Amino acid sequence: MEDLQDKGGQTRTELETLGEFGLIDRLTRDLPVHNPQSTLKAVGDDAAVLRIPQGHVQLVSKDLLIEGVHFDMTYCPLKHLGYKAIAVNLSDIAAMNAKPLQVLVGMAVSNRYSLEAIDELYAGMRLCCDRYGVDLVGGDTTSSRSGLCLSITVIGSALPEKVAYRSGAKENDLLCVSGDLGGAYAGLLLLEREKREFLANPAMQPDFKDFSYVLERQLKPEPRLDIVDLLAGLDVKPTSMIDVSDGLASEILHLSKESDCGCMLYQEKIPVDAETCKALELFKILPEVAALSGGEDYELLFTVDQKDYEKIKDCRQIKVIGHMVEKAQGNFMVPRNGGLIRLVAQGWQAFNK
Repeated sequence: MEDLQDKGGQTRTELETLGEFGLIDRLTRDLPVHNPQSTLKAVGDDAAVLRIPQGHVQLVSKDLLIEGVHFDMTYCPLKHLGYKAIAVNLSDIAAMNAKPLQVLVGMAVSNRYSLEAIDELYAGMRLCCDRYGVDLVGGDTTSSRSGLCLSITVIGSALPEKVAYRSGAKENDLLCVSGDLGGAYAGLLLLEREKREFLANPAMQPDFKDFSYVLERQLKPEPRLDIVDLLAGLDVKPTSMIDVSDGLASEILHLSKESDCGCMLYQEKIPVDAETCKALELFKILPEVAALSGGEDYELLFTVDQKDYEKIKDCRQIKVIGHMVEKAQGNFMVPRNGGLIRLVAQGWQAFNK
């Protein structure tokens, strides 16, 4: 995470010294255009002007990130927050087996934040946009009386026959996932633990030794656009797809519901990194519990036809973790010692108290 470290400067410039339009000019100056074929006009007019690539369909998604709900400024560096705000939206387009092209950023910010702080936030956003070749083409800023609120809209495109929906899985399709799971939740547990220690003793120093991977999974997730490219290169079209934002169990249930199927997930096949397991041991949490209910991994969960198994079986970044069954069989995890455990969505619920 060395490219996202805060500068740690002491200068503070109040946002009111620039005003709204001065702030917009500062944040959007020298924005590069990565997609000139589709981004005809980015920032500077009343609206961005975009062209849909010939023969493609357009995909649009939006996320809200609210301080105190989705992020905690006690331990979330602003540059990381900016990067994550863009990354999680790009993941929504990846989850449709498509390519993101543009983003718009809406921001409401209180006077608790200085100009330097907002510069740092936008530096993270621009870094993510540059890394994934996405154009920041506009947005809006306003004041807030309760901290920081971000609204990100992402626009993507794909050939219509390449788009993967949640509703396309069928009986006997293989259930696959990219990467590994549970790391983001393990990172969150460590950050929350150190926050409690800090509140009890502000002089303490955080103890994150040997846990850089899980911290990065929480603070700086990466959208799995590489998996979209990988599957295209293998000539594999997912029959259904979703990203793992609310926990593996929740996402499986979404695919099953929309596809009118059931699912058998095999506990021993759930991929969890060794560092994640080590971190979870500190909290006496089983790795599969974190994978099933932790969320924020932003890996891709998808199904493929059994005839495509030979194409994916040697891909290190893709794991086959189960298969779809008829709806009447329900959704279960098969434990290592046999039997069945019904899958229940216990991940993030936006309106829970």
